[in-house]
Amino acid sequence: MNDFRPETRAVHVPRPSVEGSRPISMPIYQTSGFVFDDPAVMAESMGRPDGAYVYGRYTNPTVRSLELAVAGLEGGTNAIATGSGMGAINTVLLGLLKPGDHLVAQSSLYGGTAAMLNELTGRFGITVTHVPENDPAALRAAVRPETKLLYLETISNPMTLVADLPGMCAVARELGILSVVDNTFATPMLGRPFEHGADIVLHSTTKYLSGHTDVVGGIAVFADEALYKRVWHFAIELGASADPFAAWLTLRGLQTLALRMERHCSNARHLATRLAEHPAVAAVHWPGLATHPSYELAGKLLSGFGGVFSFDLAGGRAAGEKFMSSVRLALLAPSLGGVETLVLHPATTSHRSLSPDELRRSGIGEGTVRVAVGIEHPDDLWADLAQALA
Repeated sequence: MNDFRPETRAVHVPRPSVEGSRPISMPIYQTSGFVFDDPAVMAESMGRPDGAYVYGRYTNPTVRSLELAVAGLEGGTNAIATGSGMGAINTVLLGLLKPGDHLVAQSSLYGGTAAMLNELTGRFGITVTHVPENDPAALRAAVRPETKLLYLETISNPMTLVADLPGMCAVARELGILSVVDNTFATPMLGRPFEHGADIVLHSTTKYLSGHTDVVGGIAVFADEALYKRVWHFAIELGASADPFAAWLTLRGLQTLALRMERHCSNARHLATRLAEHPAVAAVHWPGLATHPSYELAGKLLSGFGGVFSFDLAGGRAAGEKFMSSVRLALLAPSLGGVETLVLHPATTSHRSLSPDELRRSGIGEGTVRVAVGIEHPDDLWADLAQALA
């Protein structure tokens, strides 16, 4: 399938052979374990990721199908599916870092990731330095002998800043540092970090990959097989394993990812462009707008600008609360990447664990509202936002 484009590979996911034929749709292997006739085969399989299926915490045929499908879309060698996006992040960070290590992360990050980095510092003595996502010189200056990882987001949450993946990953590779990139907002349909030098790509499969607001999951994809095996041995002990039914739902959603991303992106353009002209809006943060600081970089690295944007209301927090309580079609709810449009107030929800200084560093204000645009008709969505602004 590697000869085909991502839109085609997403439809034709890996499926097991069953006595000379294959199922059209990947079945759900809803079992906790597998039976063996040979104890030696069972013993050998428990110590290797490519052995026979043994136990659900290790992997499962349905889960394995998802791992191979996403690894193929990203251009990686292998993947580990997890029970949540934070499960994937923690599997990688805890699997590769030890007390005394140092990592460099971009300044604008998802709130859950930022909170976990603070936990690493407080609990394990792993120090963190934040740099701009598009400044290779700042990265070079921040690196120490004990630096092990660079952590980036292709498109940041919620300010939609686009990382300079070629520049940042090149510096990391030159200095012997692993590059980890959260590609949740872009998906493999808009950008593939391995093409720019990343070592590990992360997704919250809860979002666009499953796409229907009915799954919680995550996945870590690896460019190098040896690195995959190193983290896999830790992952099975950590136990943040994916559930077969959640994996099956994600596979089902994955097959329409390309179609959905086209509509998410076009709807986001429609709304962001009109909001930028509205007198109640102080600023709109979407990389498809020429006023956005990542506009030129996004045009070079991505095939689309994403389905999430944020905007600042001129009236501050009071205006934001009024707006969110006034929407009728859009839903006030966490998460993103589903078919329905969702809104939230990052400072008190997704990024609530950040200090006032950390919020300012991330560019999040009291009047910042994040919109995760769905696939509804764009005119219906604009009518809803306009009446809420009024």
